[in-house]
Amino acid sequence: MKKTWLTMALASVTLCISSQLYAVNLPALDKHIVGGKEPLTIERMNASPALAGKSPRGLKLSPDGGRVTYLAGRADNQSFYDLWQVDVKTGKTSILVNADKLASGELSNEEKARRERQRIYGQGIMEYQWSADGKFVLIPASGKLYLFSLSSGKVSSLPIGEGFATDAKLSPKGHFVSFIRGQNLFVLNLANKKLTALTKDGGGAIKNGMAEFVAQEEMGRYTGYWWSPDESKIAFTRVDESGVELVTRNEIYADGIKLTQQRYPYAGKTNVEIGLGIVTVKSGKTQWVDLGKNKDIYLPRVKWLPDSQNLSYQWQSRDQQDLQLRVVDVSKPKSSKVLVQERSKAWINLHKNLRFLKKQSDFLWTSERDGFSHIYLYGVDGKLKKQLTQGKWAIDAISHVDEKSGWIYFTGRKDTPVERQLYRVKLSGGNIERLSEKSGMHKAVFAKNKSIYLDYFNSLTQPPQISLHNSSGKRLSWIEQNKVVKGHPLYPYAGLWQVPEFKTLKAEDGQTLYSRLFKPVPFDANKKYPVVVRVYGGPHAQRVTNSWSSQDYFTQYLVQNGFVVFQLDNRGSANRGTKFEFPIYKHLGDVELNDQKVGVDYLRTLPFVDKKNVAIYGHSYGGYMALMGIFKAPDYFKAAISGAPVSDWHLYDTHYTERYLGNPNSNKKGYELSSVMPYVKGYQSGLLMYHGMADDNVLFENSTRVYKALQDEGKLFQMIDYPGSKHSMRGEKVRNHLYKSLADFLNKELK
Repeated sequence: MKKTWLTMALASVTLCISSQLYAVNLPALDKHIVGGKEPLTIERMNASPALAGKSPRGLKLSPDGGRVTYLAGRADNQSFYDLWQVDVKTGKTSILVNADKLASGELSNEEKARRERQRIYGQGIMEYQWSADGKFVLIPASGKLYLFSLSSGKVSSLPIGEGFATDAKLSPKGHFVSFIRGQNLFVLNLANKKLTALTKDGGGAIKNGMAEFVAQEEMGRYTGYWWSPDESKIAFTRVDESGVELVTRNEIYADGIKLTQQRYPYAGKTNVEIGLGIVTVKSGKTQWVDLGKNKDIYLPRVKWLPDSQNLSYQWQSRDQQDLQLRVVDVSKPKSSKVLVQERSKAWINLHKNLRFLKKQSDFLWTSERDGFSHIYLYGVDGKLKKQLTQGKWAIDAISHVDEKSGWIYFTGRKDTPVERQLYRVKLSGGNIERLSEKSGMHKAVFAKNKSIYLDYFNSLTQPPQISLHNSSGKRLSWIEQNKVVKGHPLYPYAGLWQVPEFKTLKAEDGQTLYSRLFKPVPFDANKKYPVVVRVYGGPHAQRVTNSWSSQDYFTQYLVQNGFVVFQLDNRGSANRGTKFEFPIYKHLGDVELNDQKVGVDYLRTLPFVDKKNVAIYGHSYGGYMALMGIFKAPDYFKAAISGAPVSDWHLYDTHYTERYLGNPNSNKKGYELSSVMPYVKGYQSGLLMYHGMADDNVLFENSTRVYKALQDEGKLFQMIDYPGSKHSMRGEKVRNHLYKSLADFLNKELK
């Protein structure tokens, strides 16, 4: 049988994690690769059509399971999205809604910021929602709202009045559309087209139904309101930002400077004051939940119980060492009951795995109380009934609960932490069944009213593909196989595409570190090659995985131009349990750098590595790590590329920074040692920094402080600043210039 470039030769690697052995199968490319051997260029990395081929986003199943819908970029513009559908029975693919039918225009500043927090980039249709009966689709576009009718095939504009609508939602039964405008919550009755403002005091520092900055950026909560299942009530947050420091931030563009006022909650400073209200849709009357005397708290999650009479919310202490799942009867909003309380001497990781069951008075909850994230079954009285999963491996997410058949479907790392697989376990407990088969990363999207799911899969050798499965895991059909053959955008370059070699190393405390190494192509074992250590290194992230990522395109470019590329997930990174994460608590940039040095020590043992020419490159937390590397360990790193780095943790936000460093008022020494500033004098040479000059996440000041400190020391370095760019450095032209600059720098410093 003729082998293709996607053929996997399985390399068995035995790994030891916390005294438990795992036999891990990792893919390796066959030597005979079918595909073109055209060198990858930086321009092609960022051009359309996307190298990954048909890689849709916003994947959903219609309520009846009859259609698969998704957003797909156009062949001539991968950043412009239309809404597509696949008929499950016939497999026929067609466009459902052409984005040209909708309004186009400039987004509001609030919506721009919200999308930046969600990491949503592009134009056209960026989000949509099915109605509960599957007859309509709600589509927001440029501040307007549209309903697409499946029966007529027509798009109609909803009468929502003047102004820009954000965070639009169809109510659970499809009778209303809600949205935020002017920092107030509105509801449109779809039957009589009556528009009602449910809050009226929004404006200035008061925001109703909106997620505050840290909720969006750090908690993964992008909304501030929640419909009750019976549509009679809406729970919403009222945020008062008046106590938060008002910062006048310069957003520097090519044609001028925009002065932007932003309430930015710096570490140790005042947060917003948050309230939780419950408004009755019919009367407009609001009741307020008593959250307690302590106002300096977080409200990361809110969720209704199925009866629409009880509302749950998660109360988190400012130090994030106490997380309480509380429930309140809406008829008695002044009295809440604590169902679950989680405590930690470091911090509690938030999750979205709360599931209230409908057929029994129980709920599912995940906890890391035994060191790894696992599923627990509780009664609604707060009594623990059973731990349903256990072991030295972590749950990623509860994907679906089928109460009728008694199955819980979830993704996790039971077989290896470098892959995400789909499993299921009975609600009554018992053996865990693995449903997914392929090595790589699986994400499941289940239909609401039918026992089928979509498997969104990718791996190092397979760009994202989508298949339809029954509840037992059997594949029923391909939705998008995305096979790399002639005609696929990647095919001309496939013959040079490299898959890394995985390796495990030991940290100073004996814990296992995972790494991967990409060799140059063509590779000559008798040559010495310079190395680029690509790093992120921060918490809640993982880079050493068997996954497809556009971030690896530049890695492929580097290996095709004579570089070894190495990645290692240091302690503090995700999906390895609390013992692996917690060593960074109260002192950042120390343990992480020590682990990266372990990686370099390993590289130095390889005969094909040029030990004198090793660079470190990272963005965001990775940019911070790159600065720490070149400042604190110049004997390990000859050069460094630091993108949009945090340089002083006093300049970053409360929720993220205090989670890992505590409050600066009580951990002054930790903040000082975690800043890059005390180590500037250790810098010798070989630094390139870049930053977006309109970055509202890691503020541009983080880089300018380093610039000034280096200049005061008389140290030579390079910097590239991008007018108008935010934290993620979006835009084809920006990315082309950026990566060309990085490649030129590495060639000059290491070759």
